[in-house]
Amino acid sequence: MNSDNHAGQIIILNGAPRSGKSTIARTIQERFEGPWMNLGVDTYVRHITPERYRPGIGLRPGGERPDLEELVPLFYAALYESIAIHSGFGLNVVADFGHHDAYSQPLGILIDCARRLADFPVLFVGVHCPVETIMERRRAPAAERIGEYLTVSATEPPPAAVLRWQEQVHIPGIYDLEIDTSVLTPAECVQMIREKLDSGIERPSAFERIAEGK
Repeated sequence: MNSDNHAGQIIILNGAPRSGKSTIARTIQERFEGPWMNLGVDTYVRHITPERYRPGIGLRPGGERPDLEELVPLFYAALYESIAIHSGFGLNVVADFGHHDAYSQPLGILIDCARRLADFPVLFVGVHCPVETIMERRRAPAAERIGEYLTVSATEPPPAAVLRWQEQVHIPGIYDLEIDTSVLTPAECVQMIREKLDSGIERPSAFERIAEGK
């Protein structure tokens, strides 16, 4: 589906688990004008993906489930096409992901996703957070997510899987905006996003550059 002048704004938040993406997405829904539809990884994995195929698009870096990998590009393609359809109908979309290409073999998912939205108004935001803060958040997750995250005591080093997220999730590192949730509150992050949208996204946008392989 192609965009037109009435396409809704799309914000893609990319970062490691527990970096603060979901909170930013909820704050955008609460504070920005108009309906902002959340079509991110949590919703897709928990409520749409059949249980036997989970974590689906939430697969961690390192090739943990090669048996699921052939479906991951299809899941991502379907979800990004849904984002495009929502935008095409004039609905704004915020979606949080942990994009990486560290599967048992490269799948080129981010490039494919960027190409699907290259004609749409997309703000691609890199959500950064030091591993020390990530681990603190993992040790104190929300009640409904207890047991969902790998964690260790404060005296132990971060698990290898957590370090792989830190290493892989921001490759190639092409963004329209980057924020650090260890020094900014969710409200401050959302304000930066608002200011970036108001000032205009430089062209070519991050997704346009990624789609072209630059």
